[in-house]
Amino acid sequence: MKNLSLYLVTILVWGSTWFAIKYQLGSVDPMVSVIYRFGLATVLLIGFCKIRGLSLKFSVKEHFFMAVLGIFLFSINYWLIYLAEAHLASGLVAVMFSSIVFFNIANGFIFLGAPLKRKMIMGAIVGIVGILFIFMPEISSMRLADKGVLGIVLGLSSVLLASFGSITSARNTKHNIPVIQANAFGMGYGTLVLILIAIFLGKDFTFSFSIPYVGSLVFLSVFGSIVAFGSYLTLVGSIGADKASYALMVVPVIALIISSIAEGYIWNLSGFIGLALVFWGNFLALQKKQGVPA
Repeated sequence: MKNLSLYLVTILVWGSTWFAIKYQLGSVDPMVSVIYRFGLATVLLIGFCKIRGLSLKFSVKEHFFMAVLGIFLFSINYWLIYLAEAHLASGLVAVMFSSIVFFNIANGFIFLGAPLKRKMIMGAIVGIVGILFIFMPEISSMRLADKGVLGIVLGLSSVLLASFGSITSARNTKHNIPVIQANAFGMGYGTLVLILIAIFLGKDFTFSFSIPYVGSLVFLSVFGSIVAFGSYLTLVGSIGADKASYALMVVPVIALIISSIAEGYIWNLSGFIGLALVFWGNFLALQKKQGVPA
């Protein structure tokens, strides 16, 4: 029941962040917005740890792996997502990000020795096909050009880094580094890295005090970063990065449901077929035994 709750929180919150991110794009540079998001999340998480009396003392080696987590999962990969969306439709980027399932299965096998199971691979294939069906109109209208190829490379690079972050989190959990503290320090280290990159690239640290920008920033920092990442990485430590990553395949579906309500997205036959395939893929992937869901 706990894993199911973590799974639902992850997909519902992250599914809504795609809509919230729209209000972060515009007058403020995307990289700077990511810095604000994870910077605020870091301050809130450190404050939470202080209030709850959670230990913030870790060894140099543990700080190193928390920094690796932050660089892979809380900074550069998000920057690459924004850059990819500058060249590709957001739906196509969401399709690419769902391929993290394959990356996590492969990286879990390589770095953690996680077994390769036929149902997990079958579930990944079915789920990816479902996502492709959902975004078929957007994909079919795409015309590859130099910028489109660049967007695909940036998007897949982001997915690879995020997968390394998931594997690092699983490794940290195995070595008894608590998820909350790991996220707090990881987001802090990731933010510092992005600040250095932003300074090097000459980014302007502007800020918008509009209600949509501030409101979406708070939502993305508290729910999209603290709550969702905490739930997802706890799930990673509980059931493994490979199975937990199937939650990310449902996120685009939730995003489309919200879009249909808030933005007038119209569902078609391929969308309904894709939705059915995504949930079937998740069912296959999350089975422990024949007929018994994990």
